[in-house]
Amino acid sequence: MQQYAETTGNLTARIAIHAYGTNPQGWYSWLAERLPSVGDVLEVGAGTGELWRHLDPRRAGLRLTLADFSAAMCERLGEVAGAEVRRCDATDLPFADGSFDAVIANHMLYHVDEPDMALREFARVLRPGGRLFVATNGRGHMAELFAVAAAVGKVDVSGSASRSNFTAEDAPAAVGRHFRDVAAEAYPSDLLVPDAEPVLAYLTSLSGKPLTGEQLAAARELVQARIEAEGHFRVRKHTELITAAR
Repeated sequence: MQQYAETTGNLTARIAIHAYGTNPQGWYSWLAERLPSVGDVLEVGAGTGELWRHLDPRRAGLRLTLADFSAAMCERLGEVAGAEVRRCDATDLPFADGSFDAVIANHMLYHVDEPDMALREFARVLRPGGRLFVATNGRGHMAELFAVAAAVGKVDVSGSASRSNFTAEDAPAAVGRHFRDVAAEAYPSDLLVPDAEPVLAYLTSLSGKPLTGEQLAAARELVQARIEAEGHFRVRKHTELITAAR
């Protein structure tokens, strides 16, 4: 998670590439349609607050709390109108038992060393009958990007951007240890990227060390060759929303 601790730039670069999705409805809009619009809602690992540009945080009856471990992220979250912002760790939430009607964990549990501890905390702060919304990715998610990293010798990110094994394949069982009525819904979309720069920016964002000049040139050549052959650089996605009840 250090890649997000002191700056919002890495996360911004990683979000940007998803603008090339094949689903005409973007991820945040799709997710927003499935979330509650009233009640006491907590988003953990809220990042830059991008979700709340698609779901009105000032809607009547919505009491929103946004939490993140990063001071830089919390500064950005302060821009979300009407939201309370708390800097904290997902495995040690500073809220009383039964404080919320819903907890959202959008693409963040695979960055947590002990996701089970975080899920236990989510269950603790939810009221009986409260809802959990967890988004995560499958094991093959965006494998084409990591293949480019491996091909140019960027070994620090060649496997995955994750710190834990909290994948779409394993998430329902993990959530089920603390919640009931677990369900999973896939978000159908791939990426068709028309030029090399968004791909290179994404790869650079995955760790503190930028691509070397040699790696950058090699990566650009690989990506550009695919674009010239196919008209785009295709990246296959596997994203799912896991929902459950307390």
